[in-house]
Amino acid sequence: MSKERILVVEDQPDIASLLKIYFTAHGYEVATALSGTQALAICSKTPPSLALLDVNLPDMEGYEIGRTLRAQPQTRHIPIIFLTARGERRDRLIGLGEVAAQYYIVKPFDIEEVYTIVKNQLAETQRKNQLHPVTNLPTSDLISAQLRALLTTERWAIALLHIQAFDSFTQSYGALAGEDVLRFTALLLREAVEQLGDPEVFIGQMVVGPDLCMTASPTQMQPILEQLAARFDAEIGLHYDFRHRQQGFIDRTDEQGHTSELPLMSLSIGVLTHMDGPFADIRELNAAAEEVRRYAQTQRGRSVVAYGLPHMI
Repeated sequence: MSKERILVVEDQPDIASLLKIYFTAHGYEVATALSGTQALAICSKTPPSLALLDVNLPDMEGYEIGRTLRAQPQTRHIPIIFLTARGERRDRLIGLGEVAAQYYIVKPFDIEEVYTIVKNQLAETQRKNQLHPVTNLPTSDLISAQLRALLTTERWAIALLHIQAFDSFTQSYGALAGEDVLRFTALLLREAVEQLGDPEVFIGQMVVGPDLCMTASPTQMQPILEQLAARFDAEIGLHYDFRHRQQGFIDRTDEQGHTSELPLMSLSIGVLTHMDGPFADIRELNAAAEEVRRYAQTQRGRSVVAYGLPHMI
């Protein structure tokens, strides 16, 4: 299981170091940022499981970081805890009210108390089934909320992505190797979005199975997916051993002595836009998008992106 990631935004190096050492010792992965600009860059590339924010930073207030995270689909779900010397009533109201932070802790703080609050908040987030435990992407209720919001807009696109041959890979290489592939795929998608998309692009992952979804504007969707598919096909071989990579398949012998050739992993991706609608609700939208994805799955070989309902393709 992947470690949960905590982002510590603190411009005092001694406090940042203390928090990083303490939480790392308790099994968390910790990233630190000394400025708001650095913090937002980290959140854009690899959104954390939780953010610990100071308010007084050299380039912007921590409140502005919080507002930015709350305004973007990919980061609005991140729990925020303010850890600051600014303890006036007005400051608390901004942090808890305007930014909708989960907690507001005033310095000096008890690090064991901070640890307990962080641990409980992360457990609550997982209990609500909001973040995928491996990729840290939004899942379940957060995906549903994004799709409901999508149907209220005029121009949109949604993509469903499935990693083909993932099950045969994990049967041969193990569950931990499978988790590496999930992280690898999520990273490729995030990097494509960072280069070709904008903060409004949303990426989510289903709780069960190697399935992801993305929403974006129609003009952004195609270049993002084309880059993703090309990079996935070019780099997925690195997750196999040399023999499987060279021969282009996994050979497996069953109990009866029959040998089968199992393909290497690829992506099947189905895309719908507002032009394919209207859709009455997100169930109808999901069913139609899955129909397109299944059409892509029938196209053998490398990763395939299919656009529009099958009778329109």
